[in-house]
Amino acid sequence: MTSPNPALRESATFDRATIAGIQRAAETGIYDIRGGGAKRRVPHFDDLLFLGASMSRYPLEGYRERCDTDVVLGDRNAAYPLHLSTPVTIAGMSFGALSGRAKEALGRGASEVGTSTTTGDGGMTPEERGQSKHLVYQYLPSRYGMNPDHLRIADAIEVVLGQGAKPGGGGMLLGQKITERVAGMRTLPMGVDQRSACRHPDWTGPDDLEIKIRELREITDWEKPVYVKIGASRTYYDVKLAAKAGADVIVLDGMQGGTAATQDVFIEHVGIPTLAALPQAVQALQEEGLHRKVQLIVSGGIRNGADLAKCMALGADAVAIGTAALIALGDNSPHLDEEYRALGSAAGFYDEWQAGRDPAGITTQDEELAARLDPVLAGRRLANFIRVMTMEAQVIARACGKAHLHSLEPEDLVALTIEAAAMARVPLAGTSWIPGRGL
Repeated sequence: MTSPNPALRESATFDRATIAGIQRAAETGIYDIRGGGAKRRVPHFDDLLFLGASMSRYPLEGYRERCDTDVVLGDRNAAYPLHLSTPVTIAGMSFGALSGRAKEALGRGASEVGTSTTTGDGGMTPEERGQSKHLVYQYLPSRYGMNPDHLRIADAIEVVLGQGAKPGGGGMLLGQKITERVAGMRTLPMGVDQRSACRHPDWTGPDDLEIKIRELREITDWEKPVYVKIGASRTYYDVKLAAKAGADVIVLDGMQGGTAATQDVFIEHVGIPTLAALPQAVQALQEEGLHRKVQLIVSGGIRNGADLAKCMALGADAVAIGTAALIALGDNSPHLDEEYRALGSAAGFYDEWQAGRDPAGITTQDEELAARLDPVLAGRRLANFIRVMTMEAQVIARACGKAHLHSLEPEDLVALTIEAAAMARVPLAGTSWIPGRGL
């Protein structure tokens, strides 16, 4: 929006969004709650570039030479690790935050391309289990919907210690989304705001986590991989502790990760960027001699095949997508722009996921709205998106002369900014300088 007077100058500190936030807080006396992820610009994967092959490196021919994409997750201790066709997985998003049809669509799309999806808080639904070839069961501090029988029929268990959008904070589900079915699954009263615990009730530190992991292995006869999910903050130490506690897989969620609902101040000001966290996690695993033995899944703002390839190059084994998956299902679709505007938003801007009025039928528990989503069609759209992400990463890997996505390495990357070079620990483009390592 342009200024009404060309002579007027907007403040960089008190811009219109900041002024609107102050005015809203002054009028209501409560902090802002929303869904989605951070809106602020932070160093991200766009600040990195690949060095494609020319003379000193030899590229692979796309139509004649293979570039594999498969990944095995959880083979450190589990009898039945997950064998996935693509390193793109679906992040945990709960039934409650999402409609039952959306959960079914996620399962359908993930299964079509041979990857996994994740339950999220609040338990397992028949729609999701029935359509998911590989389903990861999240074990959260809230214990909402926790069922030992569901642990046994899941394909992996993910112990959630934190989330990128709100490390150190618990989840939220506002009363308008707590229907009879959601309330029954979570043992909650209908229509009352739910605030999940921010820490597990039965442990206080890494020694207790080791005991809990062993307990989960016993419940599942040592068959299922046990993941540990952390929000990116004190990443180096958290990853070391999770690995020593016995995690088969570590899920690292950066601050660009989304959420169904939390405080705006939390989303924007807590945690660190995914780009900054990933090299710290890899370093921690390398120092323990566990890199590639304990697999690392990275999430938080992953949008396309370039992001996927850059995560692989920096040492990840797989990525998880959440917000991008919802967009693939149909969230923020342009054909719903008029309805988004009626809610005070617009297509491409809608993040009021906590309100439960999503016209796409995805982030809602309203039966009429949810019925708009065709889970078969939406699942096919998600599968198409994951295929494209995977092919884009293959194109980049072949251009770098690599026959597997996991063969990408930091040496294939340069950074466009000093900040990205320091965080990713790769040279500034056109130089051999990595900030912090001398000249």
